[in-house]
Amino acid sequence: MLARVYTVAFQGVEAREVDVQCTLSSGLPAFTLVGLPDKAVAESRERVRAALTAIGLALPPKRITVNLAPADLPKEGAHFDLPIAMALMAAMEVLPAERTQALTAMGELSLDGRLTAVAGALPAALAAAEAERGFVCPEACGPEAALVGAAEVLAPADLIALINHFSGRALLAAPRPAEVADDPAIADLADVRGQARARRALEVAAAGGHNMLMIGPPGAGKSMLASRLPGILPPLEPREALEVSMVHSVAGLLAQGRVSRARPFRSPHHSASMAAMVGGGRRAAPGEVSLAHHGVLFLDELPEFARPVLESLRQPLESGETMVARANAHVRYPSRVQLIAAMNPCRCGHLADPAMACSRAPNCGLDYQGRLSGPLLDRIDIQIETPAVPPGDLSRAPAGEASAAVAARVAAARAIQRDRYAGLGVATNAEADGETLAHVAAPDGPGRELLDRAADKLRLTARGYHRALRLARTIADLDGAKGVGRAHVAEAVSYRRAPLAR
Repeated sequence: MLARVYTVAFQGVEAREVDVQCTLSSGLPAFTLVGLPDKAVAESRERVRAALTAIGLALPPKRITVNLAPADLPKEGAHFDLPIAMALMAAMEVLPAERTQALTAMGELSLDGRLTAVAGALPAALAAAEAERGFVCPEACGPEAALVGAAEVLAPADLIALINHFSGRALLAAPRPAEVADDPAIADLADVRGQARARRALEVAAAGGHNMLMIGPPGAGKSMLASRLPGILPPLEPREALEVSMVHSVAGLLAQGRVSRARPFRSPHHSASMAAMVGGGRRAAPGEVSLAHHGVLFLDELPEFARPVLESLRQPLESGETMVARANAHVRYPSRVQLIAAMNPCRCGHLADPAMACSRAPNCGLDYQGRLSGPLLDRIDIQIETPAVPPGDLSRAPAGEASAAVAARVAAARAIQRDRYAGLGVATNAEADGETLAHVAAPDGPGRELLDRAADKLRLTARGYHRALRLARTIADLDGAKGVGRAHVAEAVSYRRAPLAR
């Protein structure tokens, strides 16, 4: 008799269907697991054996063969425990085989038969719903799986509860979908005193989803400004929230299956490796740039990051996705992020202050800023100086505009962009390209003349030229203007820095 149940193998956020087949045949007693399992999957035999023994089920004295099909797809992770156990119990006629073959299951087994939470329940439940099958997962993953709305979601605490459900002795209640998590507390932009130009640039960046670099001495407020950006960004759309939750689910970071409408804010340390930044490792896990999908990736002390790590960000910033290439797999993760970076002008940080600058100035600034490649800087739309604010001015300066007021203007500009790009697969001006950009961001005559002169003076590349157009379009949206005028172009090009010259 052939018994089967379905599960999934993850390739990025994609859940590939795996057919778990089990047969009992005559011969010397053995438990064989085939289908390209990794070490964790191969160890499922011992966990399944111990768990069945703990609930009073002894393995039959037969040859047990479990096949994970397709055989050429690598199988990784402990979530194969539950489907293997269910297929085996169906072959032993403990579970009804006609029911198990209509289910997708995932979960890790403890030696006493309890089910332990695993990562990836959300994309796995979505795959089950698309295949019109029920879904079985550990109790802790139930709220996460119920978000998808599959036909049937079972979330038992242990194998005994699962057996009792199929026998009709104690039916499992359907898990309740996870609640939307409370938004994290975000400091108000009103706390920032001075830095009017940087505050304006931050508003423009939020309105159009533009990348931004702040250059200034220590204590100028760069990190303070960046930490307040989430407070002026609009909440995630339902589709965006699902995409973000799927990435976090695969990474095992979806706390109690609770979905958040707040945009992710990731701030990795400058010692982060390439695998930590763009993804990789043995299981090709998502990196920081993917965990910040539809949110903010903040890189403080930008030149202190390793050069290869920074260069690895060029593809995600341009295409909105990350490809993690390995010998046996190519894994794709979504990575549509807004990069916010901060740096000192030189190693000591006081390049512009002759009284505090080191003896190597200005060469130390050229060397320090030279750690950033031109192609990377070309992908950053806004590059501004943030000078130090004297303590005396801080005490006399009035409180800045509150985040709520700025967020209202940002939301209005985003609404204009949403209507403009409806049906085009584009959400913000920062994503517009090609004919779409030429149609919506074409400046008037004086504006085009100014942009052409600025492009020559600042030596803008074609990419930099188009990014200046996107910025001008966002500034016009904040003003509520239908077209892009000279004033909008002037502000846009003021956010571009000329290349460093030795």
